[in-house]
Formats: sequence, structure tokens, C-alpha cells
Amino acid sequence: MSQWDYAPAPESREVANLKPQYHPFIGGEFVDGTGEPLKTLNPATEEVLAEVGTAGPADVDNAVKAARKAYDRVWGPMPGAERAKYVFRLARLLQERARELAVLETLDNGKPIKESRDADVPTAAAHFFYHAGWADKLDHAGLGPDPRPLGVAGQVIPWNFPLLMLAWKVAPALATGNTVVLKPAETTPLTALVFAEICQQAGLPPGVVNVLPGAGDVGAAVVDHPGVNKVAFTGSTEVGKQIQRTVAGTGKRLTLELGGKAANIVFDDAPLDQAVEGIVNGIFFNQGHVCCAGSRLLVQESIADEVLAKLRARVATLRLGDPLDKNTDIGAVNSAEQLARIRELADSGESEGAQRWTSPCPLPEKGYFFAPTVFSGVEQSMRIAREEIFGPVLSVLTFRTPDEAVAKANNTPYGLSAGVWTDKGSRILWMADKLRAGVVWANTFNRFDPAAPFGGYKESGFGREGGRTGLEAYLHVQG
Repeated sequence: MSQWDYAPAPESREVANLKPQYHPFIGGEFVDGTGEPLKTLNPATEEVLAEVGTAGPADVDNAVKAARKAYDRVWGPMPGAERAKYVFRLARLLQERARELAVLETLDNGKPIKESRDADVPTAAAHFFYHAGWADKLDHAGLGPDPRPLGVAGQVIPWNFPLLMLAWKVAPALATGNTVVLKPAETTPLTALVFAEICQQAGLPPGVVNVLPGAGDVGAAVVDHPGVNKVAFTGSTEVGKQIQRTVAGTGKRLTLELGGKAANIVFDDAPLDQAVEGIVNGIFFNQGHVCCAGSRLLVQESIADEVLAKLRARVATLRLGDPLDKNTDIGAVNSAEQLARIRELADSGESEGAQRWTSPCPLPEKGYFFAPTVFSGVEQSMRIAREEIFGPVLSVLTFRTPDEAVAKANNTPYGLSAGVWTDKGSRILWMADKLRAGVVWANTFNRFDPAAPFGGYKESGFGREGGRTGLEAYLHVQG
């Protein structure tokens, strides 16, 4: 071992309080689901973590009825100040059980423990704290004189940030007086089911939150149920389009947060060392399983060679391995299916003529791992420049002028996020105005705050989550 190697620093998996079986949560109780049970895996070891009961059609109907009953009798009529107390209590319990939730998330998802511990769980709690503050102030949110809740919200969340995406959706729904039927991702249901325990612990009235594990058919049944007034979905663009077709003409409110192919743009006057850190964070955070990942790096031509050299040197230092090791930078890909897609798209980059560079880090013998990979010489027509890879793969393109940078950045069916690296404030503002993206970061990347709305354009979806603007998606407003 050289003096710069890191000794293993594993977090204890016992902290997760893993159970052999988990069950759907309907009407304030855990019940035996009528669907076919599934086994959730640890993607870093391919071991079975637990058996999870899933929801059948009758369970979906029961959950929506329980949510409607709670909305009509308890949660909807409840004064905002009283709702705020429950939402605040949920936030405090997320904090109190933060270590347990972080370890469980890492076991079920594959992301490094330092990301679960330092980003996912604290930000989830922050969303509940933030929205608790709005619960009794909706009349003063600038949304009209008498904003009213919609009713029952059907929410379908993805596997890349299971607990955080739950918080993004459940917190505003509850704060605005709606009740919830939540369908977590098939491969990562465990933290959502522990959140159901937290709802019990907080004394949340039965039926206010219901959690239905299962595959895509369960999510489709939730979306299609006539008792659901609002649908919120985060996931793939393909499924988002299917949902939009399903709810068309039903009167249901809909928000979609879908895929992305963000441009991270580096000008020749940027602080390059800082930019390289931002590039690494933008694409390799959470193994690239981020809808707003900076997966297209646009570098001004005059500094391209220097940036690539610095970038490869930095990526080579990233530590890939056991997600429970506190030193790990790159964890496991969430599933065998996702790993196969990443490999296929990376292979297409090579076959179409891009130059592939892969980190020399060793890969574990077991588990779903993919080494950080950087493609240079990428053309806009290549699949790796157009399709969302959702993995630790970066495509590098060059530009000469700001206008060319804008044209290349906007040359995508997506429009979720972008990054700009430059020393000129005027250029940042000019670029932000020209880029067709819901979020534009300046000299940073992947910065989030519960008070800041997030969402996209074009095939990245519509509607905003977070902030005062995000409240409107769960309210009837005048005007």
C-alpha cells in the first residue's frame, strides 16, 4: 500500500435494520399485497436484500379510496398550521433516522454512502422542513386569494434518488393539503417503505400517505385510476409520454420531470481546475444516474487539450468499489438492465468513431460496475451525444464562439439543465438567456435547494418542483 492509498472505511450495514420482508402501506397499515412478490437486490454484490410484497389492482383501488377518505374527512379540512406540524415532524424523524436511511439507500440503490449520507437524506429532510413552512401561508404565496388542494395525488418516482424524489413529491403534496398514493421504483422500494414507518411514527392520519411497491403495471394503475386528481412522475421520457396520453382528457393535473442530456460549457477564461471538479461532479455523481447530469462537455477549442488532460488525470483518481466504503467515489450501477444499456451506448460511441478513454480503476468481480469513461472527438450526430446514457460516460465536443456553444447546447430534444464556466458575468447572463434549459448553473453544477424550482422544457417534461412555484402544481388557483 502506497502512502496515498486509502484504508477501507466501511459503514456498518447493520445500521440499516434490514428486514427479510416488506409490505405495501395502505390506510395507515402494512398489508399483504395481492401482487407477485419481488426480491430487491444489492447491485454491488447481486445478493437478495429482502422480499417485497407488491400491489395488485385491488390494492391500488384500496389505496386511492383510503387517500380520498383521508382527504375528505381529515387532511383537506385540517388548518394549514396543523398540517405544518405533521410535515415538520416528518422532517425531524428523517433527520433522526438519517444514518439508517442512508445505509439502506446505499444497499438498495448502489450509490456511495457518502452521497446518501451527505446529499440525499439531508436534502430530503430539508424539503419537508421547507414545505412545512408553507403549509399555513398558501394565501400569501402569490397564487391567488384562495388556493385549494386538488385531492389525491398519484406519484411515481425513479430509482436513482429514491428517498429524495419521494421528498420532492410528498412534501409539497402534504403541505398543500393533498393526500398521496406513491409508487416507488421496482428496484429501490426500501426507503419508501421505511418512510411509511416514519409516517406511522409521526402519527400521520391513516390514508394520508400510501406506498405501493411494484413494477410498471402498478404505476400505470395509479396513473389511470379515476379517483386520482393529480399525477406527478419522474422517470424516462418514453414512460412520460405514455402517461401524458393516459391522462389526456381526464381533467387530471400532470407534472413530468423526464430525461436530460445537459451541456456543461467551458470557456477559455474559466478557472480550469474548478471547472474540472465541476465536470467530474456533473457527470460522475451517483454513477451518472442523474437526469440533469452534465453528460455533454462543450469545451472552447483553444483549451480542449488542456482540459482533457486535466480531466483524465482527475478521473483516474476516482475510487470505484464498495458503496458502503466511505472513501468510494463511484458505486454500483443500479441494475443489470441499466448496465447493459450503458455498455451498449458506450460501444456505439467507439463504433461511430469517437475516441474512448476509460479510467484504469479495477472493477470488482461481483456486482454491476462500469468504470468512468470519457469520449473525445464526439460529433453531434453520434448516439452518445444525443441519447441519455444515464451512466458514468462523458461525451466531449468543442466549439469556437459563444453562438456555436449555444447552438450545440440547444441541439437536443431535451432541455432540463446546463452549466456555464467563465470568468465573465455578462457572458453567464447572456448564455443563461439563450440556453433552453430549466436550470442553468454558473461556475458550479448539481446545486439544489428546496426553495429553488426545478424542471425542464421539451422532452425533459413540464411543470416545476420545489420553491413557491412548485406549490402551484398541487393547488387549484384562480386566474
